[in-house]
Amino acid sequence: MSDAFANTGNEGAGKALRIALAGNPNCGKTTVFNGYTGARQHVGNYPGVTVDRKEGEITVDGQQITLVDLPGTYSLTAYSMEEIVARRELSSNNVQAVIDVAEASALERNLLLTVQILEMGMPVVLGCNMMDEAAKGGITIDTAKLSSLLGIPVFPMTARSGEGLKEVLDAAVSIAKSGKKEPLRLSYGSDIDQALQQMETFIANEQLLSEKYHPYYVALKTMERDTDMIEELKSANSAAATSLQKIANDTMEHVKGTMGTNMESIITDHRYGFIRSLLGNGVLTQDPTKDRLAFTDSLDRILTNSFLGPVIMLAVLYFMYQLTIEIGAYPQGWVEDGLAWLGEWVGESMQEGHLKSLIVDGIINGVGGVLSFVPLIVIMFTLLSFLEDCGYMARMAYMMDRVFRVFGLHGASVMPYCVAGGIAGGCAIPGAMATRTLRSPKEKLATLLTLPFMTCGAKWPVFLLLATAFFGNENAPKIMFTMTAIGWIMALLVAKFLRSTVIKGEPTPFVMELPPYRFPTLFSVLLHCWERAWMYIKKAGTVLLAISVVLWAMMKFPELPADMSAQLEQKIEAAEEALKVLPENAPQERRDEAEEAVSDAQNALSEAELAYSFAGRLGKGIEPLLAPLGYDWRTDIALIAGVAAKEAVVGTLGTAWSLGEIEDAEDEEETKTLSDRLKSAPNWSKATAISLMLFVLLYSPCFVALIVIKQEAGGWKWLFFSIVFNTALAYIVAFAGYNICKMLWL
Repeated sequence: MSDAFANTGNEGAGKALRIALAGNPNCGKTTVFNGYTGARQHVGNYPGVTVDRKEGEITVDGQQITLVDLPGTYSLTAYSMEEIVARRELSSNNVQAVIDVAEASALERNLLLTVQILEMGMPVVLGCNMMDEAAKGGITIDTAKLSSLLGIPVFPMTARSGEGLKEVLDAAVSIAKSGKKEPLRLSYGSDIDQALQQMETFIANEQLLSEKYHPYYVALKTMERDTDMIEELKSANSAAATSLQKIANDTMEHVKGTMGTNMESIITDHRYGFIRSLLGNGVLTQDPTKDRLAFTDSLDRILTNSFLGPVIMLAVLYFMYQLTIEIGAYPQGWVEDGLAWLGEWVGESMQEGHLKSLIVDGIINGVGGVLSFVPLIVIMFTLLSFLEDCGYMARMAYMMDRVFRVFGLHGASVMPYCVAGGIAGGCAIPGAMATRTLRSPKEKLATLLTLPFMTCGAKWPVFLLLATAFFGNENAPKIMFTMTAIGWIMALLVAKFLRSTVIKGEPTPFVMELPPYRFPTLFSVLLHCWERAWMYIKKAGTVLLAISVVLWAMMKFPELPADMSAQLEQKIEAAEEALKVLPENAPQERRDEAEEAVSDAQNALSEAELAYSFAGRLGKGIEPLLAPLGYDWRTDIALIAGVAAKEAVVGTLGTAWSLGEIEDAEDEEETKTLSDRLKSAPNWSKATAISLMLFVLLYSPCFVALIVIKQEAGGWKWLFFSIVFNTALAYIVAFAGYNICKMLWL
């Protein structure tokens, strides 16, 4: 679809244009953006905030265009960070036109944003999206008449099939070249209109914020008591801001006294009155015999049923784990075999030395151990993207609100939890950022401090490694599902504890729009999957690569003193000599014992070298503290590395067991994978695996997540709280899990 908007003329024929894409959540804006940009897009954050910033570069008839995907928002009122970011982008003087995507079957609600953008004086093209769904629901829209009444280009559009995309973009390019226009002026009643005119004249004379906004828009937002606009005014001219606020306050008091309502309600009511008059003027007609939401409502009677809904939700989650592990086992095995071959090939091609050890033991076994889980991550992300795009994720939030209220949380907390890994594969970092949708500071803080308990994508490699190694592919989905359930249970219990002690306060009501069910496009699902998987791969190739190199150095240096290594090398030589002098007709039992003696002597040297290193000393130092959980000093090293990044737990175990154990090259049962090494280790068991999974699930968030928690919570104390409290809780739960499992599997 996006090929239609690629290079269709001579590049550089005109000055580069910046066009913003605006719209309500669930209006299909992402599909429109993907349709225009395809793979030519990049994701970042807006400066100073944690809201996603998506941009794409395209060329239309030789005109170079930067398309900016604004955060989905219902209005431009400065309530949420998404609304503030969208408005600031539009007022930056860098945007020449706006493509406003409106859901055709919910046009009245969607036009509220359109009206507010027009009140800014921005050139706008309105795309009525999902016209196919509107038609099925008996809705007819006269876009030509709507265009005439609004004074802007209006087009029917179905982004899924690409219908209307070219016409909308061509119109946006055309109006972008014509510059800004006069803002839309609605009548809000004689008293308010008169005050707005007085304020607009004052603002124009004082040239307040003239480089960003039209004077009328500044007056209107001041009248609405928009906090973001008032702060901007105070920064520009404090005295003028005070004068404007006095006019607004006097008008508000007069209106409140005569009409008994607040200013914001009056302005919103008049905007909706204008929209209804437009639609009632022959623009929109509805066939009373058809119901556009009939299918959605019928499905919701089952999927959001108070009894069947949660059961179906749990079944869906379990199916995701089952499908991921069953299908992913094959490509994961191919990747593991490929990495094992690569390690052997590099090992045979290079001379013995530190460089060989770094590449084979540090990088291939460290980073490679994490990369082997990419196929499973891709499958899980694909399933997640499908659930998000079809509308089922919103239903999960709706159902979970009933539970969350019991624990002092808000239904909107579900989305940060899900993003953080409530449905495995998320990440605590964007999960923490998503808490900005929570308007109650106390509910936000409780959500922020408990979402690290979710099974994020960084913990997944650890769980997959241990679950498949000790419980087999058949039982691994059950273990994975259990870990997810424990994460949810612990998050809710801790949230209840926090809301009853250090973060007391009443819960706020839950309001959420449930979008109609839609079958997502394959392109959209694959694009979302690629974005998330690529982030995972980039992390493995950058952050985890650096961690692996540092940890390899810590596990390699300082080297064992010559006198200590000489003694161990003598034992190896003696064992090898004893094996060599065995007669050819010696019993196989004696030969096995001699080979085992050689292997034991080699392992003793490798283990001594690792134990003498910086990492080994650190692991040995905390071994008595973590021994009650079933961990040895190698595992302790991995847990320390996990504070930097949870994926590093697997990489560090791979490096530690590569450096600390040497397999007999002539042994037909030579173990090549980390799973095999752990299974064959005498101090590892199912109880150890369960204990480690519980500890990794609950202990300190990773370094980057801690920084985001500190930023969002607004203080260092919550960062240290997350480290200390989470790790103490992890210790208690892992200790209990280890001892219970030992009794069960003794």
